[in-house]
Amino acid sequence: MNLLLALPVILPLLAAGLSIALRRHLWAQRSLSTAVLVTVLTVAFVLLVLADRRGPLVLPVGGWEAPAGITLVADRLSALLLTVSLLVALAVLLFSMGQGTAERRGRVATAFHPAYLLLAGGVGLAFLTGDLFNLFVAFEVMLGASYVLITLNAGTQRTRAGMTYVLVSLTSSLLFITAIALVYAATGTVNLAQLGERTAALPGGLRSALGLLLLVVFGIKSAMVPLHFWLPDSYPTAPAPITAVFAALLTKVAVYAMVRTQTLLFPREETWVLLAVLAVATMLLGILGALAQDDINRLLSFTLVSHIGFMLFGLALFDVAGLTGTILYVVHHIVVQATLFLVAGLIVRGAGTPALRRMEGRAPPPALLALLFLVPALSLSGIPPLSGFVAKLALLRAGAADGGAAAYALVAAALLTSLLTLAAMARLGRSAFSGAPRPDPRTSPAPAAPRRPARLMAATTAGMALAGVTLVVLAGPLAGISERAAEDLMDRDPYRSAVLVTEAKP
Repeated sequence: MNLLLALPVILPLLAAGLSIALRRHLWAQRSLSTAVLVTVLTVAFVLLVLADRRGPLVLPVGGWEAPAGITLVADRLSALLLTVSLLVALAVLLFSMGQGTAERRGRVATAFHPAYLLLAGGVGLAFLTGDLFNLFVAFEVMLGASYVLITLNAGTQRTRAGMTYVLVSLTSSLLFITAIALVYAATGTVNLAQLGERTAALPGGLRSALGLLLLVVFGIKSAMVPLHFWLPDSYPTAPAPITAVFAALLTKVAVYAMVRTQTLLFPREETWVLLAVLAVATMLLGILGALAQDDINRLLSFTLVSHIGFMLFGLALFDVAGLTGTILYVVHHIVVQATLFLVAGLIVRGAGTPALRRMEGRAPPPALLALLFLVPALSLSGIPPLSGFVAKLALLRAGAADGGAAAYALVAAALLTSLLTLAAMARLGRSAFSGAPRPDPRTSPAPAAPRRPARLMAATTAGMALAGVTLVVLAGPLAGISERAAEDLMDRDPYRSAVLVTEAKP
């Protein structure tokens, strides 16, 4: 069964090459992309079940042992996030096929499907890799694919935004490869399981420096304040499905990498005050930036930045309760943030403009769209009993149980951010759905009726909203597996033992 670990990586990459060969047949590209994502989603779910029952699954690629060999590892955390990420990737793919704008230019198919499959393969590699260097490779695969996606059919504005995104990503990549070189020089390995043992023997100052360097690398990629400046200028310019998949997956992969490296390589016994300060700043500055926006996509982008702070909240506490809250919040946010960006795409499609003040004078969108917005908006704000409330409650309980000054500051910032998020969502909803006052037909023409969303787009968005509600229904099992994953992160022995014992076998 361990051979299944290769499929979420190799299948999308092979399909990306085949999709290029099928560039003249859009229907074939669509069928191939959908079949591959359904397959790897099924495989990811099987890996999740097996990892939860048996412990980490390990595949030494080619039979080569560490440190030279490539190792794929699926534990509870990586399998859970991989499953949720592929579910969202499949939903966004269906939405994009309903929209159609990203797939073709005139009568010619674009590179959307090959790039999208390449992105999915990079995400799979990032979650499953067992060494730092291939984590770097995964980020580079995602960078190449995302640059293609963000500049499809692009004009001057989107090309400029894409260049900003690439330059910032390349800067973080240079820092990442530098960090990998320093780690290898100090320990003689890049295998995460081996690093978990060898970094403990390093001098305290060197360990702190390496930990901070990796924090900066993944802080840039996850848009942690003050390293967030690139995201609100890059994401809003892309088509709705591209923005949705970026918001749902790319920043969360970086958060996963941060959690994995900090807990496995640089464990702590107390609250990490520096990260707590950064989490508070991320939550508050991000949501204040959202309140100042008039563009719907920029508002949601700043909200995305703000809620990265909730994920840092749990990691800063560095205990099982805090990490459980972080895992729950990542799962919730992957689904809810993607849903909000898809809804935003439908709103802009109907209104013909992303500017909130210009939407107020137009006829209101369909009532169904208002419902599809209301569910994820309330969830993001933490209104019970939705998934955002469940995740935030876990974080707040962890902060209250910690009892330190840094933990109380995190709790206060989280509560204030939730209230301000509700205000931002209310402002967005009022502008998008209040509608224009009924005109006098004798003196003024009626406002133009909004364009109704295509059926596949609406159905996919409804499915995503339903998935967010399903997280509440499955809150008990989800909290259970999140807690067990958090215990694995704090214990570290199950991960290291599974990898090193497997690699020791002839």
